[in-house]
Amino acid sequence: MGDLDYSVVLFYSTSGAIRTEKLAKQQGLKVKLIPVPRHLSSDCGVCLRCESADIDKVRSILDTARVEFEQISAL
Repeated sequence: MGDLDYSVVLFYSTSGAIRTEKLAKQQGLKVKLIPVPRHLSSDCGVCLRCESADIDKVRSILDTARVEFEQISAL
């Protein structure tokens, strides 16, 4: 993956994570669902990883689609 910086979005539900992944991929963003890193916590166990440079676009998707999320953290 190189020297890219990544961020993760933690969700309250798996369905929110899957929905956000689908919407982000439709916009051409490089995202991936991954297990929540051990140093973070989540109710659903999966999170969305994205390039930190794209976090504003991901936030826009979350707002537009009204997907509830727990937190956004840099990796």
